[in-house]
Amino acid sequence: MVNDISAPRVRQCPEGVEAVGRVVLPRQARTVRRDAAPYGRVLLCAGPVLLALALGLWGLTREHSMWRDEAATWQVAHRPPAGTAHMVSQVDVVHGVYYAVMHGVFALFGDSLVALRLPSVLATAAACALTALTGARLSGRRAGVGAGLALAVVPAVQEYAQEGRSYALVLAFVALATRLLVAALGRPTALRWAGYAGAVLVAALLNWFSLLALVAHGVTMACLRPDRARCTGWALAATGAVTGALPLILTSGEQADQVAWIKPLGWSTVLGVVITVTIAALCARMAGARLPERLPEALREGAPHARVNLAAVALPLCAVPQIGLAVASLVKPLYLTRYVLFAYVGFALLVGVLLATLIGRVRAHPRVLLPAAAALAVLALLPIELRLRTAESRVDDVLAAAALVDRARHGADGVLYLPAARRDTALVSPHAFAGLRDLALAQGPVESGTLKGIEAAPHVVEQAVADARRIVLVTDAGPLRADSARDRAKLRALDEHFVRRSTSVERGRRVSVYERVR
Repeated sequence: MVNDISAPRVRQCPEGVEAVGRVVLPRQARTVRRDAAPYGRVLLCAGPVLLALALGLWGLTREHSMWRDEAATWQVAHRPPAGTAHMVSQVDVVHGVYYAVMHGVFALFGDSLVALRLPSVLATAAACALTALTGARLSGRRAGVGAGLALAVVPAVQEYAQEGRSYALVLAFVALATRLLVAALGRPTALRWAGYAGAVLVAALLNWFSLLALVAHGVTMACLRPDRARCTGWALAATGAVTGALPLILTSGEQADQVAWIKPLGWSTVLGVVITVTIAALCARMAGARLPERLPEALREGAPHARVNLAAVALPLCAVPQIGLAVASLVKPLYLTRYVLFAYVGFALLVGVLLATLIGRVRAHPRVLLPAAAALAVLALLPIELRLRTAESRVDDVLAAAALVDRARHGADGVLYLPAARRDTALVSPHAFAGLRDLALAQGPVESGTLKGIEAAPHVVEQAVADARRIVLVTDAGPLRADSARDRAKLRALDEHFVRRSTSVERGRRVSVYERVR
């Protein structure tokens, strides 16, 4: 039998449940070696993977919509590698590796909304499988399946599983790193520590905020207090990962103005973090999973095989990234749920062990109760899930705006964007802007190595607007705002020489037609 780190003593428990130390676990915990067989692993992961794929593929095109962040992925993924390298040297370096991945996806499978989002769906399914494997290794088969299913139904995970951005991939690599950490602590080898370092590094290259998971793993090490060899292995792996990510961190620091739009922490954000961490802690308490209260014997003595305490892995992974980023946001606003999406791996592990404990107590068959629990969760969250799969669930829709332009452009000879970032509409759907001259653009996005291009000087923009006959203006749905001299020049020229003939607002964007006053 595999040793537990908290205490090797076993006490009497109801049939079907075994208590190891302070953690009450299903009897399946004693069959970890059997579950480790390839066939057992496939069966273990099947339910979470199928559920994640079903939820990810359901409404994948989101009513044929694409919001502004996905539009950035779309346009950069179409650039040649040299063009992307030129851009990330000036802007968006934090997403450079992801853009390179999506360039390869588009090259192999063509460009479509499905191709844009399918990597995120597959990454989420992989994360659910890895979470299931981690839960099974820590607390038995039932807890593993429950954890994988729990991760799949989390609304935030479902949201970013259907988005053409890097966050689902980060989730998958943090789940892999956590799995390898548990494996390396149980039976340390150089290969496992190298794999762990690689997984942490890839996650950091996709988004270096994922290094908060490394901090969480450091808290896990402090809780477990393993022998010197294991501490050294983790320290070397962590140092290697951070060193590999350091150039990205330093370069992105020079582009910090890209996150200047993030708002300061609000009470809703704070409340969300508190609720998530509290639920995780309650799951641990109800399941009997606690942080180890004394030095784990097996890890202290350097045993070649050792069981790792679930709470010591899951609670820090859930709490540290969220609380850490929230605290950092008190100095500089940075907190967005997607930046710490991977924290839900820890949350799901604790929900999984709670489900396993409840099943053991009611003596019900897990093949019935676990799918039933997942189905009930999906039904309970159905209103949220339905909304996530609509275009209105995102702040805007560049494809809807392009359709409005396509209908309004006849007879027009120019187009303006307010602000310049709304040029993404034309970059994603250039056919809708056929015949329209970009009145403000001096250098295109590809040539300038930017996302929105470089616009001409204000007086040049104002003169170009004054010389046009009929102009299409693409802007946000809210009140018109001019935050730069160029934007003020655009509005001034429109007010002086043009009259607005029509306005259409759809899915967060406004398209207006201005006609020159005779």
